[in-house]
Amino acid sequence: MTPRFGRVLTAMVTPFKDDLSMDFDRAGELALALIESGSDGVVVAGTTGESATLNMAEHGELFRVIRDAVGSRGLVIGGTGGNSTAECLELCHYAEKAGCDGALIVAPYYNKPSQEGIYQHFRHVAERTGLPILLYNIPGRCAVNMEPSTTARLAEIQNIIGIKEAAGSMDQVTDIIARTGADFAVYSGDDSLTLPMLSIGAVGVVSVAAHLAGAQIQAMIRDFVEGRIGSAAAANAHLYPFFKSLFITVNPVPVKAALAICGWDCGGVRLPLVDATESEKQTLRAAIAALPRGVDLKPRGGQQ
Repeated sequence: MTPRFGRVLTAMVTPFKDDLSMDFDRAGELALALIESGSDGVVVAGTTGESATLNMAEHGELFRVIRDAVGSRGLVIGGTGGNSTAECLELCHYAEKAGCDGALIVAPYYNKPSQEGIYQHFRHVAERTGLPILLYNIPGRCAVNMEPSTTARLAEIQNIIGIKEAAGSMDQVTDIIARTGADFAVYSGDDSLTLPMLSIGAVGVVSVAAHLAGAQIQAMIRDFVEGRIGSAAAANAHLYPFFKSLFITVNPVPVKAALAICGWDCGGVRLPLVDATESEKQTLRAAIAALPRGVDLKPRGGQQ
């Protein structure tokens, strides 16, 4: 049975113009191209979308533009997390108004709340939005780890339907799956851990690599789900160098550079991030050239 949010969600970059203002036209084009090249949906204004540098109005307009561009062809999940519970809820209301299919909400960062504080944050938001919620645990960015016991408590709330788990611990993933029901979906938050996580009960991935290899990642997951374990393992091994290349420096710097290399210029990154170096671009070119089936993302304008 296919999970409610599908198997592959692309954590989409936010395109900027040369002056680093929002490029809404390019955002709509990219979202649709991602759906057409293998993604079940896109996550808008998440970490990869530089959410921390987007203001409230930019979030709202981005949700609307991408929802309109994608239409009924794929899912649009709004990144509505933050370290202020009130602002998180406000972003959820923007996503609701835009017609998003759900919300991805990261654990509150910087504040370093207790496990009870994390629980109350998510409960407060969930009780005040009609959106299905995918939790997001990434301790490396948030300075707090949402423990499996907290995730299990949150899974009891009706509209909290799953988690993007990016703590990097297979033990933690196993613990979450053991504590939650079959209807609670666990997604990998790391491309290189997708296949291992599938083997212990995860359902898919919120992916950065799917910008350029969405169909290949879908095929790998499909092979695993349908019992072709050897084929899935071989695909994972072939994709692994590309997965790792996208994290040679802080995300989303490498993936924006990789998109530009492949003809999808989505602009630079906003400070305090800085663009990829020439050495990093060379590493990315080599990894892209080695993709087993080439790049899945269709060139802009249908050019070959």
